[in-house]
Amino acid sequence: MSADIPKWKASGDWFDVCKCNIPCPCTFAQAPSYGDCEGILAYHIKNGHYGETKLDGLNALFVGGFKGNIWAGEAKATMGFFFDERANEKQREALQMIFTGKAGGFMGELAKVFGEDRGTEFVPIKFEIAEDLAYWSAEIPGRVSARGEALTGPMTPPGKRVQTLNAPGSETGPGTVATWGRAVADEVDAMGFKWDWKGRSSKHIPFDWAGP
Repeated sequence: MSADIPKWKASGDWFDVCKCNIPCPCTFAQAPSYGDCEGILAYHIKNGHYGETKLDGLNALFVGGFKGNIWAGEAKATMGFFFDERANEKQREALQMIFTGKAGGFMGELAKVFGEDRGTEFVPIKFEIAEDLAYWSAEIPGRVSARGEALTGPMTPPGKRVQTLNAPGSETGPGTVATWGRAVADEVDAMGFKWDWKGRSSKHIPFDWAGP
């Protein structure tokens, strides 16, 4: 497989909003709060290339769900994939290769937990993130709305974020920093999924991948 796949790199911002309580146990490689999880996974590539094809500024968004501890081999996730409609033909191919795991790298490992595929669409994806990680958001107008705001509390120093280092279930790979938030929007009506789980867990984790 790798003989036909060019060298590639992609780095940027990832976040999710999900059904779990704060903090989402999945990030700690534990079973979901209610035994199952439904969530939105949003990706923004700050810098990236797939061979000669530039990927800077493009977005991807997944919706999905599973039952059981996904890191313990108990679950396969049912997934729907959305990619940035602004991508040209070569970029579209690159996004699909990287994010479905066919181009190797970390997503090649993560894709082993993907089960039923609800399909792939190219759509407008709005992605916004605060430089100080006060909030993060993504939207497919009329279909998917995800927004998290940084978790805080009486013992959180002003301007500081609630973070976890080296989370054992990090969704973007090992050695990361997870910044915790609360989902102020988590609504989906797409790909056969329909939910509204606002008020529950959200977190931001950067990603930095290479392959194959």
